[in-house]
Amino acid sequence: MERYNDYLWKMFGLDGRVAVVTGASRGLGQSMSVALGRAGARLCLVGRQPNLDRTREMLEGFGCECIEVVCDQKTTEGVRQIIDAALGKWGRIDILVNNAGTFIRKPCAEWTDEDWDTVMNLNLRSVFLMCREIGKIMIAQGKGKIINISSILGFQGGLLTPAYPSSRHGVLGLTKSLANEWAPLGVNVNAIAPGYMDTDQNIDLFKDPVRSKELMARIPAKRWGYKNELDGACLFLASDASSYMHGQVIVVDGGWMGR
Repeated sequence: MERYNDYLWKMFGLDGRVAVVTGASRGLGQSMSVALGRAGARLCLVGRQPNLDRTREMLEGFGCECIEVVCDQKTTEGVRQIIDAALGKWGRIDILVNNAGTFIRKPCAEWTDEDWDTVMNLNLRSVFLMCREIGKIMIAQGKGKIINISSILGFQGGLLTPAYPSSRHGVLGLTKSLANEWAPLGVNVNAIAPGYMDTDQNIDLFKDPVRSKELMARIPAKRWGYKNELDGACLFLASDASSYMHGQVIVVDGGWMGR
């Protein structure tokens, strides 16, 4: 009988696969990059300096092969830089994690056109460009895994941040649309919707004594999520264990959406 550990590795192991992760310089992206590397993947890290160096050092510390790309992923030219780097190094791309994102929090009446474009261009436009361009490669390969990071605000409206839920709703719609089109071509497109996570991006919200207390009271787990608590969902969607999943959203939120 096959050993259980061997069976699990066949299901969840990523030996020899190439993963591109955006927003890999910190927080959720950094943690998911390390998890993918520990599962055997080779990493193309996309993000900002100097924190991107720290992610690379963490990966190289346990022998993971990785490269860094700093570019403007909101443009087709920037996405091509990422693709050229990954293909030039390894000749293929097997996994894409669209994690990069941003938000602005203030009353809607105070938002400028530039505020709206800043959030939408990174949170939605760049996800579309990455999916479109890397999707072509995966279709040619006959196999690939795309994991789009949305949010529980992809289902709700949030407060004082109109562009953020708009972009996260858009990511879920894009995920389902691409899954419908690409499932017959061997490409799995799914999403993860995290709840309130204790990351640098959320530090101001976390420190807001009123809003933080309101949010905590709404979370059944009675705490914010840790950044590594998305790792399991990411590994599952990146591996063969999810080969028959298309257009799905895994919610990781401490029970928020269940209330």
